[in-house]
Formats: sequence, C-alpha cells, structure tokens
Amino acid sequence: MSSVDDPGARGARAPERPRAAERTSETRAAAREPERPRTFVEDEAGRRPFMRGIMVHSLLARGVPFDDAVSVANTVRERMRGRAVVSRGELAAEVRGLLGDRGGPDEARVRRGSGGILVTGGGRRLPFSKGILSQSLLAAAIDPNDAFDVAREIERGLLERGVREVDRRELRRLAYEALRRQIGPQIASRYLVWRRYQEPEKPVILLLGGPTGAGKTALALEVAHRLGIQRVLSTDSIRQVMRIMLSPELVPAIHASSYDAHKDVPRGASAGDPVIEGFLRQAATVSVGVKAMMDRAVAENSSMILDGVSIVPGLVDLDAYAESAHVIFLVVANLSPESFRSRFSARAQGAIGRPPHRYLENLDAILKIQDHFLELADRHHIPIVDNDQFDRSVLSIVRHVTETLRKKSPADVQDLL
Repeated sequence: MSSVDDPGARGARAPERPRAAERTSETRAAAREPERPRTFVEDEAGRRPFMRGIMVHSLLARGVPFDDAVSVANTVRERMRGRAVVSRGELAAEVRGLLGDRGGPDEARVRRGSGGILVTGGGRRLPFSKGILSQSLLAAAIDPNDAFDVAREIERGLLERGVREVDRRELRRLAYEALRRQIGPQIASRYLVWRRYQEPEKPVILLLGGPTGAGKTALALEVAHRLGIQRVLSTDSIRQVMRIMLSPELVPAIHASSYDAHKDVPRGASAGDPVIEGFLRQAATVSVGVKAMMDRAVAENSSMILDGVSIVPGLVDLDAYAESAHVIFLVVANLSPESFRSRFSARAQGAIGRPPHRYLENLDAILKIQDHFLELADRHHIPIVDNDQFDRSVLSIVRHVTETLRKKSPADVQDLL
C-alpha cells in the first residue's frame, strides 16, 4: 500500500536512456534551434503571453479531468503557434470546441444558459466548482461521496436563488450549514477548524512513522489530498540523498534496508537485539534529515506530511517545535501478520521493472521492528493507526488531525465562519 500501481505501465519496459554523448548532442541541437515567436492573448486588460500551464490550471478549476485539460491545452498551443495575437474570445471558442461534453460541471452549466457562478475573495474571482468544494469538505473526515452530495446541494441552492457571485466566506458558511444539516454538528465544526489552518500562523506538520510495508506513503498521499497539503515527503527520499553523499564505508547503516541494517552492526556492540539496534542506528542518522525538512517547513510556514520508517518516537524532539509548528505524530502499523504477508505478496506481483525486495524473507525482522514501534508509541503517548482498512485509516487520520487542532486552539463556531 505504500506505492500506487500504474496500470498503463504494467508489462512495459522503460525506454532505454540515451548515452551521455547522445544526450549532449541533443542538448546542443536544441540550443541551436531558433526560438519560436510567442503568442499573446488579448482582452480588455491588455496582452499577456499564452501559457499552457495557466490554461491547464484554469481547466482543472472548472472541473475538467487532468488528462483532458493537458490534451486541450497542448492542442490549443499547436493551433495558435505562429500567430502573434489571439483574442480571449477566440481562445475560449477553441476550448469549447475541443472539450465538447467533457467541459466539466461549470462549462456544461454555462452551455445550458443557467449562468456561471463566481467565487470572490482575496482580490480573485474564480468559477465555482463542485469538485474543488467537495475536495475541501474532505477535511471534515467524511466519505468522498457524502462530500460531493453536499457540494451538489450547495450548487443547486445557489442556482435556484439566481446567485451569480458568492463570497468565499459566505461559501464557507453555506458548506458548514449543509454539513451540519446533512451529517452533524461535530463533522461541520471539523470542516471549519481545518479551513482556519489553510492560512496558518504556523504550519501543520504531520508525521507518520511505522515499519516497512505498513502503508504509510499511500496514507500520506491520500490524507494530503483530502487536507489540501501540497508538500509530502518520505524518509526514503532523505535516505537516498544521504546515500549519495555518504559512502558505505563512512555510514554503512543508511546503505541497507531498515530490516537488515543489523548486518553492519559490529558483533558485541550492543547487548540488545541486533535487528532493533541496526534499525535504530539507521533511523538516528536519517532523523537528521527529518529535522532539516521540519525546520524548512517552519521557515517557509508551509504545512507538510512526512512519512517513513525512520520517523521513530523519541528520536524526533517534538518539544523543540512547540512554539513554531503544530506537529502531529502518528504511528502506522498492521497488527495482522497475515495481512502483512498478503501485502508483500501483492507488491512482489506488481514489481515488474523494479528490483525485487526481500520483504517476505525478512518478515520476522519487520514484525520485530513493528513491535518496537508499538512499544515506543505507548511509552511516548503516540496514537497508533491499525491500517487494516485503507479508507477507514484515512478517515481516522484526518479526524485525528482536525480534532487535535481544535483542542490546541479552541474557538467559537461563529469566530470561524
């Protein structure tokens, strides 16, 4: 569960990389190619360069699927190539012609003549989107289907009242009222709590520690999506950078997996279990990089989710961030050995084109490390997520995050609206 399969990539071999000399030749050829003239988009406000990325972002905000948005933007760019100036109306007509029935809920509503709704606030005016609103409602720890139903009810109400513009704060109030009415007051207040932390005075840093194969990364990505957190990082990435910088002779622990790092522990160096000793030595080294990532999040005031086997209770000094960040620590585990075994088997079957990992061969060591995680979590009062069902675990983590923040900074509902 810590990786996502790409169905389109199964059974396919990665394209062979060009040799260094070929890459250099291609780079030089590209450098000699004359730069094509830019196309400018003209409207009442003046002219600005046509940018594919801006068009993709705009289409996504209207509810157009990502692949369709990229395809349309690429096609429009090719059709406009060679033209010095194009009007915004021409550009919109090209987009409408290409999208057809794929225009997303906002585009379809405009074509039906019921008028588009704009969301205003912060000096911006953006099209209302059920997709964007329902995504923000996921912070209340509700099922995605329920979130979409609430967003659809809000849209229907706005259209029935003939609303053409709605302030962002008013939309927040409507969402709160709809959640309270359809699901319950506690769920509705969770939504408001997280909306408060979208522009925080200090960042929210969610740490997900746990053994190999517990499903930390998959959970981190889904929780980030539901909370709208843009920065997600794994300690595997930190360890890989450290491997490049530090040789095996200098720091052997980081050049092994967590479950076989004990092989580099000198005999007699510890009276304890060598598997745990090797794991902790590796985690202590990587935790230096963990602290660096947390410090950067604080410096940039940017919320972040960090997951990995090297995030160990007791190795991260949470007290050091008490004044500068909202740090929330959870341990992810899988308390069923049989579930662990089936998950590793699934990984092995889906590992085409990737080097095989010896998870099943080292299951006993992994379970031993998990037991140590559970002991440390109990000792340091860190909550444990038993990741036996993915969707339930996601809801549990989101709920824990919002409830923890509510307890840290209690506020009246009216103050948050």
